[in-house]
Amino acid sequence: MRQRVAAPGKASGTDRVRSVAWHVGVLLLLAVVLYPIVWVLAATFKPSDDIVGSLELLPSEVTTANYDRLFDDVMGVGIGQFFWNSAVLAVLSVVGTVASSALAAYAFGRLRFRGRTVMFGIMISTLLLPFHVLIIPQYIVFQNLDLVDTYVPLLAGKFLASEAFFIFLIVQFIRNLPRELDESAKIDGANHWRVFWDIILPLCRPALITTAIFTFIWSWNDFFGPLIYLSTPDKYPLPLALQLFIDETSGSDFGALMAMSMLALVPVILFFLFFQRFLVEGVSTQGLKG
Repeated sequence: MRQRVAAPGKASGTDRVRSVAWHVGVLLLLAVVLYPIVWVLAATFKPSDDIVGSLELLPSEVTTANYDRLFDDVMGVGIGQFFWNSAVLAVLSVVGTVASSALAAYAFGRLRFRGRTVMFGIMISTLLLPFHVLIIPQYIVFQNLDLVDTYVPLLAGKFLASEAFFIFLIVQFIRNLPRELDESAKIDGANHWRVFWDIILPLCRPALITTAIFTFIWSWNDFFGPLIYLSTPDKYPLPLALQLFIDETSGSDFGALMAMSMLALVPVILFFLFFQRFLVEGVSTQGLKG
C-alpha cells in the first residue's frame, strides 16, 4: 500500500488539533495568572462599598473617586512621600546588593585564600536560616545602636554582602569564565581591582541584572522589615502605607487601598520591562569573541 505523506508546509489534522489545544491551554493559564491583576484594576473603579462581598468582576458603576482620594493626606503624609520612601529603599538596596555581592562573589570565585571553602559553605548554610530566627537579635542590636525608626536596619545588610543567594548566583557565573582572561590581564600589569572591574563585571552582566531585578522587586514589596523597624508614618514605604487604609474600628477605605496597590505595581513592571531587555541581550551575547 502506498503511504500518504503530507505535503511540505502543510500540517496534518493531528498537528492542527495539538496546536489549537496548546494555544487554548496557554490562554487559560494566562487568564488564571492575570485574573488577580484584572480584579484589582476593576476594583479601583468600583465604589468602596461594592468591592468586598461583590461577585461581579467589572464595576456596575465606574468611578474615579478612589484615585482622587489618594491625593488626600493619610495621617498627614501624601502619597508622593510613600513612593519616594519606597524608591529610596529599593534603589539603595539594588546598589548595595549588586556591589557587595559582586565583590564577595569575585573573592570566592577567583581568589585563593585559606578557609575559602569553609567560609563559602558557612555562607551558603545561612540560606537555611529562617528570617524570623534573626529578627529578635537583629532588633536588639539596632535598638542598642539607636537606629530603630531609621532606614539603616533595612539597608545595612545590603551593603555587607548578606544576600547569600545572589552571591552564590554570581559565583557560579564567574566560575564559568575562563581563567586565561585573568592571567592575560595580570601579565599586562592589571591588579585584582582592574581584573574585577574591566573583565569580570562586564561578562557577569546577566547575573548582575538578575540580581538587580529580584532585589528591586523584593525591596519594593517588602512589608515585614519596615513593619518591624519603622514607626513614623512619614518614613513608611508603600507596602506599609497600604495598611493605613484599613481600620478595624471604623470603616476601611478599600477603594483607595486598591487604587494605591495598582499604582504600586507600575514601577515594578516598568523596572522589570526595562532591565529585561539587557538581561536577554546579555544571555544571547554571552561568550567570548575572538
